[in-house]
Amino acid sequence: MGLPWYRVHTVVLNDPGRLLSVHIMHTALVAGWAGSMALYELAVFDPSDPVLDPMWRQGMKTFFRFAQDFWNSFISLRCSLLWLWRISCNRIVRSWNMGVRSLWTNWKSASCKSSLGCVDGFDPFIPGGIASHHIAAAFVVAGTMWYGSATTPIELFGPTRYQWDQGYFQQEIYRRVSAGLAENLSLSEAWSQIPEKLAFYDYIGNNPAKGGLFRAGSMDNGDGIAVGWLGHPLFRDKEGRELFVRRMPTFFETFPVVLVDDDGIVRADVPFRRAESKYSVEQVGVTVEFYGGELNGVSYSDPATVKKYARRAQLGEIFELDRATLKSDGVFRSSPRGWFTFGHATFALLFFFGHIWHGARTLFRDVFAGIDPDLDVQVEFGTFQKVGDPTTKRQAV
Repeated sequence: MGLPWYRVHTVVLNDPGRLLSVHIMHTALVAGWAGSMALYELAVFDPSDPVLDPMWRQGMKTFFRFAQDFWNSFISLRCSLLWLWRISCNRIVRSWNMGVRSLWTNWKSASCKSSLGCVDGFDPFIPGGIASHHIAAAFVVAGTMWYGSATTPIELFGPTRYQWDQGYFQQEIYRRVSAGLAENLSLSEAWSQIPEKLAFYDYIGNNPAKGGLFRAGSMDNGDGIAVGWLGHPLFRDKEGRELFVRRMPTFFETFPVVLVDDDGIVRADVPFRRAESKYSVEQVGVTVEFYGGELNGVSYSDPATVKKYARRAQLGEIFELDRATLKSDGVFRSSPRGWFTFGHATFALLFFFGHIWHGARTLFRDVFAGIDPDLDVQVEFGTFQKVGDPTTKRQAV
């Protein structure tokens, strides 16, 4: 792979016409692929359930970028115009603002208030920061996609890995439930007010780091098409203590089922060795009751059923999934967020390699062109017994 790449770059090195041609052709290939792929995705896209079956669950790799481009274009146009307008005004009021300092101007939030600070200007969660400081390096877009930013909203790309690791949506859900209880709502009423979309974000199957990059297909081909939220399971032991299932960490495929109380003390589990168990569901008398969702108000005390929902609670909020329609295999896939990050990180490495190439070409131009001054000595007739071999230097008589 390296040799033809080297050869082609050597050919176009001193041929401006051919250099222009290959770049135009490259642009055409990329644009052609993107357009064709977008049309295909548009043909197979199912818009019937934007909450539980959004674009990113269906594996849209290019189609969803149109929506992002509209979003970014809107932000950039609005904030850039206001930015230029501010510079023009300030040229009259403060001439110094037309200097370097104006280049670091940042516009924040919807009102686009100005900020002259360099640090907050690079805050990726400020849309205006992207418009005022447009750094288009592939490493940057890969990083902002993976960690999340104002220009990579979860509406278009799905949640980030770190939101699962930090319990981001779980905390927001509990905050809303607590607020509902403070308003004298019952547990059932408080949980019923949780939006299905928010509950869906709190499901490990939507974590981009959970699925493999080299598993072909959409997220729906993995765990299935989400049909509905079953509700939030609340576990209790026979003494009435509320128990919480330990969530599965991102980089685990299997994880022990452990239930802890408010203080983090293990009160129940699904034992690996039943003969030595002390905290099994049967021994501790664990029951489960659902609040909100399709199973609102339903409770189970049968150990087999309780253990089934405890295992599913490891993955976050529990959803009914249709695996039959797409013959889903139960193996998680990554969202377009993961694919985008992987692809652009790879591009970044290639671009970095390209910079090394051009830097080396400049620094060692004489070597590349074959005009190294030392070459004259090496190829001079009679200097060496074997032409070009310094180890065979003839002895002076």
